[in-house]
Amino acid sequence: MSLFNVFGISGSALQAQTLRLNTTSSNMANANSVSSSIGSTYRARHPVFAPMVSEFAGDKKAVGVKVLGIVESKRPLRSEYNPEHPLADEEGYIHMPNVNMIEEMADMISASRSYQSNIEVMTTAKKMLMRTLQLGQ
Repeated sequence: MSLFNVFGISGSALQAQTLRLNTTSSNMANANSVSSSIGSTYRARHPVFAPMVSEFAGDKKAVGVKVLGIVESKRPLRSEYNPEHPLADEEGYIHMPNVNMIEEMADMISASRSYQSNIEVMTTAKKMLMRTLQLGQ
């Protein structure tokens, strides 16, 4: 693998982790939103990743990360009996998202660390290329 491939692989990982951070922050921002119906209640979203594979002469190699899509969580929504709330339904319930703040914080930390690691990989590859160029001087 050439050092130039490292930039493509790390770049795709950075894009994936950026999407993961954005999705997580959206979940956290909507964690306390309230709705009067189950159908209009925010549901937690999570990106789905897969390796980008290149096949060359029958040999498969991972060449990055691709985003397959963003899926909504199947976890049940939270309902709370609060008949005094202005958005309560006819039975007195308000509906809240299925966002688990602890899981979202852990996911945010994991994505942030992964992002930092990929920046480190790119920085190291850049330094190696620069030193290789300096050998000829």
